[in-house]
Amino acid sequence: MSLHLADLVALPELRLSVVAAPDRLDRPVEAAHVSELLRPGQWLQGGELLMTIGLLLPMTTQDCRAYVLDCAAAGASALVLGLGHDLPHQQAPAPLIAAAAEAGLPLLTVPDEVPFIAVTKAVFAAKAAEQHRALERAFDAQRRLTAAAASGRGLTATLEAWVDATGVGAAVTDLLGRPIASVGLESLDQFGPHGLPPRVTELVHKVAARGLRGSASSTAGSLGVEVQPLGANRLRGLLVLVGALAPDDRMPASGLVSLLSLELERRHLADEPERRRRSALLGRLLAEDVSAEHARDALAVAGLASDTVRTVAVEPVGGAATSTDVVAEMAADLALAVPGGLVRVRDGLVEAVVGEDLGLLDVLTRFAPGSPAGIGPAVPPEAATGSLRQARALVGVSRALGSPAEAREARSARLLLEFGDRRALRGYADALLGPLDSADPAGDLVRTLATWLDTGGSWDETSRRLAVHRHTARNRVDKAMRLTGRNLDDGDDRFDLWLATRIRQGLPASGA
Repeated sequence: MSLHLADLVALPELRLSVVAAPDRLDRPVEAAHVSELLRPGQWLQGGELLMTIGLLLPMTTQDCRAYVLDCAAAGASALVLGLGHDLPHQQAPAPLIAAAAEAGLPLLTVPDEVPFIAVTKAVFAAKAAEQHRALERAFDAQRRLTAAAASGRGLTATLEAWVDATGVGAAVTDLLGRPIASVGLESLDQFGPHGLPPRVTELVHKVAARGLRGSASSTAGSLGVEVQPLGANRLRGLLVLVGALAPDDRMPASGLVSLLSLELERRHLADEPERRRRSALLGRLLAEDVSAEHARDALAVAGLASDTVRTVAVEPVGGAATSTDVVAEMAADLALAVPGGLVRVRDGLVEAVVGEDLGLLDVLTRFAPGSPAGIGPAVPPEAATGSLRQARALVGVSRALGSPAEAREARSARLLLEFGDRRALRGYADALLGPLDSADPAGDLVRTLATWLDTGGSWDETSRRLAVHRHTARNRVDKAMRLTGRNLDDGDDRFDLWLATRIRQGLPASGA
């Protein structure tokens, strides 16, 4: 509770009398200062009880008005005029009273028996008591926060203790800004139960991009918003505080950040068995001969209800020289970020299967900045293995491009189409696909091969897109392999065929 003028006036030992602006005694007092300058404003910082005996101040209406306005503009809390038999004034002069009343600046008088030092001591004693009470409140809030954190009831219990102690709403989000736990925000219109408003989300993303290095604050509507990073050595989440954070709340706020960081680190360690389980589940989904039914069952176990999935393969910065811990940490971060958590580490790459609607580029920018990454095409769940093969093949392309390479954008082929010699490109495609043109002038073999490659090797999706029986699609692709002498189990052969079909799709006919 701050010290106000009314508190000082109520102290009988000071014998203060209010002679102007008695309705302004609710003003806070930050310090006490003595000055006989005619323009003391430049020496004030605001909130001072300015004491003077009026030694140099001419008691004219004009001079008193200029003096009072200078003090008021500097933020003085009140003026105190010392009275006494041996002092310039035995009562407050009328021009000074009028100027203070006009400016709305309280004017007090103190009798000769009470020296200015007594007023100064009273002010600083009250401020010291105020700080002591604030410290006690902070320690009490910290004890309550610690007890809640040790209760085993997780993030929500700690946030509840915080809101009870401060009245400031709080939420913990994951690294993508999705709320994990929140308390004290439910009644606020702009903070719905399903997420944070756009302006707050933007602030969360700004802090998340900095990692553990900084925080940010802003105003959402009429509410103050502050975002703090959570975690020990790596960013694990973010704390969003919504409301007017008082100076007394700063110490408990620091403790809250520490306790929530410990809880998120504990969760990270406790989730390791679950991450291993989902890694094994991903292995089942990526089995070579997985059926459509079993693939969808695996997705259902992971909590993903998606008819189409995409795959991603990420090479942590540093390539083969990257430590196992760094790779594991990236895999753990991605497992938290992607719905379903279907992530594993294989041959130094972090692999994942996600729903088609997930913004993979945003996820990679946040959790794997600067790391080469290949993104496979959208395919049915049972064709995820083929999509992942393309994703892994595109890691090298991504390394050369300096940004993630997406199979659906065919960026490697597009670069060749845009910058390569058209005659050479057409000759490359004709040399590889020429045997198919000769055997099938109608183009069914090339069209079926291209569709099968685009779907990541899914026979069901290929037959659906071409409106032919599954066996017809398989027979056409088998015939294409015999005619070209290529082997679809060979990564180089598969990429050559895929690139050739993309060249055919991206260039005009030979006569053009």
